[in-house]
Amino acid sequence: MNENKISGIGRQRGASGLTMMVMVLFFGGLLTLVIKLGPAYMDDYTIQQTLEGLEGTKGLSKMGPAQVHALINKRLSVNNVRTLEKEAITVEKNGELVALLVDYEVRTNLFRNVDAVVHFKHDYEMKGQ
Repeated sequence: MNENKISGIGRQRGASGLTMMVMVLFFGGLLTLVIKLGPAYMDDYTIQQTLEGLEGTKGLSKMGPAQVHALINKRLSVNNVRTLEKEAITVEKNGELVALLVDYEVRTNLFRNVDAVVHFKHDYEMKGQ
């Protein structure tokens, strides 16, 4: 007769329908953001690795800006990154140093008329061999 008071099983309940719907909508929206924005961040990581890989490239300090752009585009196309336009990369030479400024944004449609804009900006200074 006192078993229900001790164990409390009679008073336990699960989440309500409204709570479950809110949780599904929240986690569904979060999953949508990850799926839509994830590729932009992965491409940016690849761009960073490619530009950092230019450090110590043979003849980099003797190349002109057009040649540096061509080298970067060649390396990015190998990694299947096609979102970066030529205007997004600025190449400046200062003697032996080559300064690269990468400034670009990626626009992604989330759903219907709602878009997300992700802005990336990186600055590199390197010397070739």
